[in-house]
Amino acid sequence: MAHPTESDLVRMETFARAVRASVLRMLASAGSGHTAGSLSAADLFAALYGHVLTHDPERPEWEARDRLILSNGHVVPVRYAAMAHAGYFPVEELTTLRRFGSRLQGHPERTRLPGLETTSGPLGEGLGQAVGIALGARMDGCTWRTYCIMSDAEQQCGATWEAVLFAGARKLKNLTALIDRNMVQIGGPTETVLPLEPLVEKYEAFGWHVIEVDGHSVEMCCDALEEATTVERPTVLIAHTVPGKGVPEIEGDYRWHGMVPTSAQAEVWAAALEASVIA
Repeated sequence: MAHPTESDLVRMETFARAVRASVLRMLASAGSGHTAGSLSAADLFAALYGHVLTHDPERPEWEARDRLILSNGHVVPVRYAAMAHAGYFPVEELTTLRRFGSRLQGHPERTRLPGLETTSGPLGEGLGQAVGIALGARMDGCTWRTYCIMSDAEQQCGATWEAVLFAGARKLKNLTALIDRNMVQIGGPTETVLPLEPLVEKYEAFGWHVIEVDGHSVEMCCDALEEATTVERPTVLIAHTVPGKGVPEIEGDYRWHGMVPTSAQAEVWAAALEASVIA
C-alpha cells in the first residue's frame, strides 16, 4: 500500500469523526453498550477501512479480501459504524443496534451481517481465531492478510498468550494484531487492576515485531501497518489511545467503559464532532 496522501488523511480523519458521532447516537438509542473503547478505536478503524484493508463493500465475502477479526466484541459499535460509513449497509440501520431481530447485535454475530468474520463475546479468544485463519491462509497459499483488533485488558487473558506464542513460533508474517492501548477496563485503569507493562518487551520475547504508535494518528497507523507487511514474523501495533476520545467531557474516565450517553448528550457531542474542523 502507498503512503496516504494529504487528501487521504483528511478523508480518514473526517471518516473517524463521522464514526464517533454515529457511535454516540447508536449507543444512546440502544440505551446500553460500551462507549469509551468504541470511541478510542475509531481512528484504527478509519485507517483500516479507509486505506489499509483490501476489501469491497459490494462483495463482503470476496475471497481475496483481508480478514479483520474484532476480538473485543463489546466495542462492535465502532465496527458497525465504520462498515456503514464505508458502504457495507445503510447508515440509517445503525439505529437498530441491540434491538431484537437486528443484524447489529451487542456483540458481533458472523451469520447475521455480511462482512463480519467471526462471532465474538468472551474476551481473549480473538487472537487465537486470527492465528488459525492466518495459518490456514499460509497453508492454502493465499496472499491476503489477517488483522486482529484487541483491547489492552485482553492481554490479561491466558488464551491470548497461547496465541502469541504460537504465532511467533510459526512466524506468521501474514498476521498483524492491533492493541487499543487506552489503559482502562471496566474495573479501573489496567495498571491498577492487573499491570500489563512491559508490554513491548513481552511481545518481543515471543518473537513478534512490535511497533508503538499514536492510535489517534491515522498517518502513523497506516505507515505502521505498511511496515508490518515487510517483516518475516507477526507484527503487533500497540496503539496508544484515549478512552472516550472525541468527547472532552468523558475522555480518560474509565467509568464510561460500560456507560452510554443520554440522547441529549449524544446529540450535543455528535454535533460537535461533525462541526469540528481539522487543524
